[in-house]
Amino acid sequence: MRLLVLIVALMSSSIFAQSDADYLKDVQTLDSTVEALYSVISGEKGEARDWEKFKFLFHKDAKLIPTGKTENGTVNANFMTTDDYIELAGKWLVDNGFHEVEIHRTTNTFGSVTQIFSTYESYKSKNDEAPFARGINSIQLLNDGTRWWVINIYWQQETPDNPIPSEYLPKG
Repeated sequence: MRLLVLIVALMSSSIFAQSDADYLKDVQTLDSTVEALYSVISGEKGEARDWEKFKFLFHKDAKLIPTGKTENGTVNANFMTTDDYIELAGKWLVDNGFHEVEIHRTTNTFGSVTQIFSTYESYKSKNDEAPFARGINSIQLLNDGTRWWVINIYWQQETPDNPIPSEYLPKG
């Protein structure tokens, strides 16, 4: 029995190591990390998301923080772990279809710390002509010398009384 447990443990660790190796290409540059972040949550209705890849992008202590006005008009921030996000949004993303597309980016870096303001549009299908939502993701990342880690994503959707400023929209 011990041998069986050991074999299963070794096989599991090699499978996870292979997955990690497959995902490393996604965190070598800022561009690849942000592209992976958008692509991993995007998919057509009924399409499963790769939640292991999603978690791989994030530091173990990372937070996902949506913010906006509540029904009573106060501004609120909801702090989530990656597991919280998957539990809260995972089923909805698959049941409804969801594609988030970056349309503009501003990047500031100092040493190993980077802050990105990433303007996005959200669609239920990649074939939709108009987005159902837009907003800005404030993405904080850390380069530890071997890869990029998403430390936090803090976002707010655009509303009629809070439109996206022109400096965060594509030119032209």
